[in-house]
Amino acid sequence: MITVWGRATSSNVQIVMWALAEIGLECHRIDAGHSFGKVDTPEFRAMNPNGLVPVLIDGDAEPLWESAAIVRYLGAKYGSGTFWPTDPFERARVDKWAEWIKTSFGPVFLTGVFWSLLQKPENRDAAAFTAAVEKLKPLARMLDARLAEGPYLGGDEPCFADMIVGTLLYRYFTLDFDRADTPNLRAYYDRLVARPAYAEHVMVSYDALRAK
Repeated sequence: MITVWGRATSSNVQIVMWALAEIGLECHRIDAGHSFGKVDTPEFRAMNPNGLVPVLIDGDAEPLWESAAIVRYLGAKYGSGTFWPTDPFERARVDKWAEWIKTSFGPVFLTGVFWSLLQKPENRDAAAFTAAVEKLKPLARMLDARLAEGPYLGGDEPCFADMIVGTLLYRYFTLDFDRADTPNLRAYYDRLVARPAYAEHVMVSYDALRAK
């Protein structure tokens, strides 16, 4: 049995849950983090000393943390040749976008746009928010250009990199801010929305994260 520790509203937990569902693996998820607490307990810190979610436990193996590392593990152990490309170059060709979303697009969007919009307007740094929105536009266009190559990053079907790249797009397209014109990115998002696993595990309301 696979166990996942982490709340459903965490985008990093969503990456893992979506990947599990796409591969066809059942799991038991335990709410942890944010309002659920548990991450500061000695028991949780023994699994992940960072005190962050998700944590995945596969049978008797030691706990795994960091969502991208978990998805790569799941792909390598359980995924098909489509989900986890067997050719090292083809795998790296999509994996670089999984890295890019974590190091480039994700930090600008999450810190500068997403969390800013979830603050009360009077507590929002308007200048920093505007700067982040403008900084995000060329990054979105980069991803848009890549997605002109095919339906998914891996080709005709989603691969492990799509799990890491595609999860943030639910928040990206459902928040109200000035987005770049990216028709390929929008079409990609629409294809993801049509996938039952994405709808169940990624299209989760983030209202509970809004500042009260």
